[in-house]
Amino acid sequence: MPSGGEPGSIPPINRWRLLAYALPAAPLAALGLPLYAVVPTYYTETLGLPLAGVGIVLLLVRIFDAVSDPLVGLVADRYRPAFGRRRFLFTVSLPIAAVAAFMLYAPPSGVTLFWLGFWGIVLSLGYTMAMVPYSAWGAELVDDYRGRTSLTALREGITLIGVLIAIVVPFAIGMERGAAISGLAVLGIIVAIGLPLFGLLAVFSVPEPKEHWVTDLALRESVGLLGENKPFLRLLVAYFINGFANGIPATLFLYFVSDRLGLPEARGPLLFVYFLFGIAGVPLATFAANRLGKHRAWCLAMIVACAAFVIAPLLPPGSLYGFGAICVVTGLMLGFDLSLPPAIQADVIDVDTARSGTQRSGLYFAAWGLATKLSLAAGVGLIFPLLSAFGFDASAGTGNQTEALWALAVAYAWIPIVLKLIAVALMWNFPLDETSHKALRETIDAR
Repeated sequence: MPSGGEPGSIPPINRWRLLAYALPAAPLAALGLPLYAVVPTYYTETLGLPLAGVGIVLLLVRIFDAVSDPLVGLVADRYRPAFGRRRFLFTVSLPIAAVAAFMLYAPPSGVTLFWLGFWGIVLSLGYTMAMVPYSAWGAELVDDYRGRTSLTALREGITLIGVLIAIVVPFAIGMERGAAISGLAVLGIIVAIGLPLFGLLAVFSVPEPKEHWVTDLALRESVGLLGENKPFLRLLVAYFINGFANGIPATLFLYFVSDRLGLPEARGPLLFVYFLFGIAGVPLATFAANRLGKHRAWCLAMIVACAAFVIAPLLPPGSLYGFGAICVVTGLMLGFDLSLPPAIQADVIDVDTARSGTQRSGLYFAAWGLATKLSLAAGVGLIFPLLSAFGFDASAGTGNQTEALWALAVAYAWIPIVLKLIAVALMWNFPLDETSHKALRETIDAR
């Protein structure tokens, strides 16, 4: 255990410790992204499972995933082993998530919907057990307005490196039916090794954060105070809506590129370009947040992404460079989408800490995780049946009827635009800025 691990006696968080904290974000991203963006396509197109069946199973997996969040959040806040309430639960999650990633991403021949559902649930549980304490850990390591932006930018930049690995490996190796080993299986092996390795490095290098907990609350009172945190509720709704908007194109990206644009061989390169520019967008987001404030910078990024998405359904088949330009612009804005909301989330928790005398970061990040997963579940559970109703068949490729391909294009781009504009309206005049946050920290530190 690092020196200074007891609450209240943390050594200064230097750059090495911040880097050690951020490194597990790469395998966690490589674990999480395929479940939403690659698994539906792989299990339907390559393994031949029915589209509607996969959609229903993944909806059930994500509902379970969402329900587990508040339970994990409560445990993460209230259970205080000597090793640290954040580090202990994160450590327990590592073998669960690693094994599940391998089993789900390297399925045997003759795989069934039951296999997808069972290992999807185990993976989602391990992922939640990792992400809730991991996010709370980061929110509590740094407590100033701009410092949190820097920490989340570092973590989300490394997250995007993990995302690039998750894209390059499956598509570079290939996911064709009958191959000796698929690229998705190789990715599962990488995650199964990298997650415990980087996770334990963080656990034994980064101290448990200082606890600002001066009183205990009953569960009913605790939930009541959560509902009285107006900035939290406002951010939560905007976060859910924006997550819904992001989840739809994430789920449909591979179908849109291969079936609507007729460019199946370009799916991997286009995803790579998108997330590569996402990395470039992270320092741009930090710069904009320091100049405009976090919430205004995030709103402007969502508006720019909407402007880029407007033309996507109008592109004719074969529009590699036109869609590539959209991937560049929306990729840059992804850097904002990933790095700024978690920094705002950490600030909103301080509203509760100043008012209640408790530090319940685990419960708050569980609530945000619940919102994220419900939005993704809604995306898969609603969009796949909707596309099926319009006659879209994943196995038909470019052989789908014009009506089905048009429905795919509208669902991919224009529905998310409407959702993002609602999120912008909620966040444009968000009440928590750098000045008001400084006053909150003075209250908490004085206590």
